[in-house]
Amino acid sequence: MSQSKLFPVTVVGSWTRPEWLVQALRRRQSGEMSAENFDILADDAVLAAIKYQEDAGVDIVSDGEMRRDNFYSFVVDKLAGMRLMKLSELLDYMKDRAGFEEILRALDVPAFAIKSPIAVDKVVGSEAGLAVEEARFLKGHTSHETKVPIPGPYLLTRSSWFEGLSDKAYPTREDLARDVVRILRRECEALKRIGVDFIQLDEPSISQVVYGDEAEQTFMCAALGSRSDPADELEFAVRLVNETVAGIEGVKFGVHVCRGNWSRKEDVLLSGNYGPLLPWLMRMDVSQLVLEMATPRAGEVEVFKEYRNEKELGLGVANPRTDEIETPAQIVGRVKQVLKYFDPEKIYLNPDCGFGTFAERCVNNAQTAYRKLQAVAEAAEMLRREYS
Repeated sequence: MSQSKLFPVTVVGSWTRPEWLVQALRRRQSGEMSAENFDILADDAVLAAIKYQEDAGVDIVSDGEMRRDNFYSFVVDKLAGMRLMKLSELLDYMKDRAGFEEILRALDVPAFAIKSPIAVDKVVGSEAGLAVEEARFLKGHTSHETKVPIPGPYLLTRSSWFEGLSDKAYPTREDLARDVVRILRRECEALKRIGVDFIQLDEPSISQVVYGDEAEQTFMCAALGSRSDPADELEFAVRLVNETVAGIEGVKFGVHVCRGNWSRKEDVLLSGNYGPLLPWLMRMDVSQLVLEMATPRAGEVEVFKEYRNEKELGLGVANPRTDEIETPAQIVGRVKQVLKYFDPEKIYLNPDCGFGTFAERCVNNAQTAYRKLQAVAEAAEMLRREYS
């Protein structure tokens, strides 16, 4: 991937979806609309998302994840052996249904709107891949560099293995993980072949391993499963990521970590600095860490001191969940804090997370998202003038 200028501006992935597209998505999922007719509508939504990004000054664009129900559940349409299930449906399989319902209420999680892909049989990929057609359309409609986010192997394994539904096909999560890694490796190789510049592995649930408590373990970006030792979980995540990307060269890999992006209520999202996670994140064989850094919940930047320049940093400088537009000066100030520990060549600028992680729970509107990206791009220009 060529980096022609300092502080490239990019996105984490999702763009806010228009209501007409959400309605079309529901009709397609219910069988009332063909996939072909849905794609005609989705094409228009993708073109709008690209235009917003390009006009705002984004250097590395995504397709806005417009065709997806959410950032990982969309794999149900691409993989045999998966079933898309609402959290409300999964209540029937919970050992403590009442307790789980209380957790959802406390965390402002809409059980009817958030869905998970659950492995109910052997999971098998297809020749079409997961995001290859999305990527082809994106590359055919922009001259900018391109980023394609896909669910990371730890997230996909953890969210898809559910006791009572998955264990007949996969007695353990480790059994499912082997198939997940195989499918994602094939996907990464296909995306590389068609010329994608940046593949982002989404692993938001990694932060929940460290910052979530016993109760919250049942939901963090729909990462369902029983709690185990955090060190064991993080070792598992590192191993799966490294197995997924091993030997694949000629494309930039990043791992995205955040603390939840389903609600505008900051007090229900996780908090804590990156110190406990960095020893494991630095062992992942990826070029860049794409991190939420724009809110106080992300903690102090001094934790990066002993990891200076070890990786590129996709620095979150805009909160996607607020109406407030960050000023370029504010963004420059945040970047300068991080420049104590990373050279300018190592820093990319992006929002903390996507603007439309869940189709029915987009956290912002397109106009606000556009203005936030404009501010990030203006800050990048200010930084380039100072550090070029």
